[in-house]
Amino acid sequence: MSDTPPDRLSNDPRSPFYQPELLERGIGIRFNGTERNNVEEYCISEGWVRVQAGRSLDRRGMPMTMKVKGTVEAWFLDTAGDTETAAD
Repeated sequence: MSDTPPDRLSNDPRSPFYQPELLERGIGIRFNGTERNNVEEYCISEGWVRVQAGRSLDRRGMPMTMKVKGTVEAWFLDTAGDTETAAD
């Protein structure tokens, strides 16, 4: 695995951009200079993030989201070679 996150990534398992092995590593997102922890999906090249729109749900029970445009930066919260070992 590389140390740069993909251009586009989603939390939704129904999305073609869902990659659970990358999400397990943890992704940090900075949007317009502010760190965000409520991002559902992002795209660096197109410059947008998708965030929840309040507590409303769609007809399938999934949170409603809205797309917000701006500058997006993404990074992994841990390194690819990190493995936790038990120190007994």
